[in-house]
Formats: sequence, C-alpha cells, structure tokens
Amino acid sequence: MLKARDIMTTEVVTVDGSATVAEAVRLMKEKGVRALIVERRSDDDAYGIVTQRDIVYSVMAERKDPTKVKIHEVMTKPLVVVNPNLDAVYVARLMAQKGLSRAPVIYEEKLQGVVSVTDLITKAM
Repeated sequence: MLKARDIMTTEVVTVDGSATVAEAVRLMKEKGVRALIVERRSDDDAYGIVTQRDIVYSVMAERKDPTKVKIHEVMTKPLVVVNPNLDAVYVARLMAQKGLSRAPVIYEEKLQGVVSVTDLITKAM
C-alpha cells in the first residue's frame, strides 16, 4: 500500500511570514504553485500555509495593498499535517474530512513534502 512519502511532492516552496503578499504572489507565479508553506520562526513554532484563495479573500476582496500586507496576517496556522508513513487512503480520508486540498508531510518536526489532491489522484490511483 502506498504511503504519504510515496506520493508527496518533495520540492516544497516556502516563504517567510514577514514577506509581503506581493512577494509571495511573485514567488507563486515564478514557481507555478498555488500555495506556499510558511517557514517556522523557531524550532518550537508551527508551519503555516498561504494559498491563492487566502490572498484573494483576505487581501484583494478587502482592497488591501499587497505590498503592505504581510504573509503572517493572512496565512493559516497551525496546519493539519500528515506523517510520511501514513497510508495514502488515510491521507485522502483526512483531507476529505477536513476539506483540505493539501497537507504538509512532517517527520521529526521537519518539513518533508506536501501531499495535494492532485498527488492523490495522479500517484495513488
């Protein structure tokens, strides 16, 4: 049976929470991704995530200046994360139950990758 580690994307694009939304959008466009994992400030901190949807709803719809809004103001944190040894079926169930389109894979407090709905569809079927 496939595990999260078998289907996850390992080239994860990250951003610092102090970056501006405009910087994050440029990075998303450059890397061709729809979400960025927000780096931890310290070993005791949790990872965060910022998505295109977060930016549209929290910045654009509110007519805020993306060059002034910081990522930490619009990100989601803490995250639902998965262990790399979790069966892909359970990853899919967890994501469905929580309404997630992606979940970071964390092992020993380190970011290993991200499992997305696309990963589940293309690699686990």
